[in-house]
Amino acid sequence: MRFDASGKVSLDHIYTAPDPRTYFQVLRPLGYCVPQLAKPYFAKMIKEYRETERVAVPRVLDIGCSYGINAALLKYDATMDELYARYDGSGPATRAGLLARDQDFSRSRSPAHSLRFTGLDASTSALAYAREAGFLDDTVHADLEADDPTPAQRERLAGTDLVISTGCVGYVTERTLTRVVGAQDGRLPWMAHFVLRMFPFGAVEDALADLGYRTTRVDEVFKQRRFAGPQERTRVLDSMAEAGVDASGLEEDGWLYAQLYLSRPQHP
Repeated sequence: MRFDASGKVSLDHIYTAPDPRTYFQVLRPLGYCVPQLAKPYFAKMIKEYRETERVAVPRVLDIGCSYGINAALLKYDATMDELYARYDGSGPATRAGLLARDQDFSRSRSPAHSLRFTGLDASTSALAYAREAGFLDDTVHADLEADDPTPAQRERLAGTDLVISTGCVGYVTERTLTRVVGAQDGRLPWMAHFVLRMFPFGAVEDALADLGYRTTRVDEVFKQRRFAGPQERTRVLDSMAEAGVDASGLEEDGWLYAQLYLSRPQHP
């Protein structure tokens, strides 16, 4: 079992498989649920944006989108339980078979919300599957931590109305978010980020404030997943203690927890 610098077990391999089966089969025993918990908050923000800004079909950018999970939940009103069952290994045995079934799903299921979803991720295989399946409308394969977006990437990022994420902040920093905003030619998309409590958000909040945002944190905490084992629990709790984050009553009981940060433009 490999661990990253934060103490979390490395699950990199689940994001690079040619289809979502590994992703869901690894995460299901860990009770991974944050996209489901995030869904009503994202839906509420999208509704408020649509009504406030009078945009009929908002464009949503999902940072760290993997296989388009948030898009499937929000566009087609899928649930995590439904997706876990869908990719449990009992269905089609090949990527082509899975893809055909998901394309039928996307075509036949009436969208719950009129949305256009763009996915930003470093995994070409996850992006390709989500786009071909119909979960994502567009994709941006980029590492904006390391590089400015290319002209083609800027074009795909431009026009974003809302930016969401469910777990990538901490690995993704203010560098990515400021580069996304920089591609908007002065517009400030609304943002909602679910961030593990073990990762500080201060640098991101400060960078967004410099761009004209005001950030608020929702009081509630949200389960992300169970620890993968006692080693991960010990390592993460040690990291949190070093960072001065109190894990009592939360992570020490066996779950990783996230907090929700909402960032909107400050209006004069």
